[in-house]
Amino acid sequence: MPERTLILLRHAKSDWSGGQADVDRPLAERGVRQAPRAGEWLAHSGYAIDLAVVSPAERARATWDLVAAEFDSAPPIHVDEAVYAASGGELKGVVRALPDTVHVVVLVGHNPGLEDLAGDLAGRPVPLPTSAVAVIGWEGPWLRAGRTPAALLAQGRPPQGEVPPP
Repeated sequence: MPERTLILLRHAKSDWSGGQADVDRPLAERGVRQAPRAGEWLAHSGYAIDLAVVSPAERARATWDLVAAEFDSAPPIHVDEAVYAASGGELKGVVRALPDTVHVVVLVGHNPGLEDLAGDLAGRPVPLPTSAVAVIGWEGPWLRAGRTPAALLAQGRPPQGEVPPP
């Protein structure tokens, strides 16, 4: 396994019908069905997640709650205001600020920032529709994100690609 593993998780499908402020938009029924599938994959993927960094948006927090419910023991969560409506560059700053005591982090956020970050780190476009996951690994500290070669280990809904043995 790489020294650092970043799991990008785009929030599940949200409901646009209620007229709420963007940050308060809930999940749609489809999103409520999507998120547990991503959680099931993550819970059985073999990745020992040390921390979840989640956007404060209702749809992102609800996505993580449904994902985390699939774990026997959910990883700690940090709701980070900097993740909401962040660009890829701003998200890279969030990643570079992660403590070196954690090795596997899931970042739950929004497009286009997540796709931009994934593409920057992986060196190629990485589509992230709702509830999709991209797993990116590299050697070195979090501070080296985007400055050192990284590998796209898995992507999709449910992800396709290498999954380390549990």
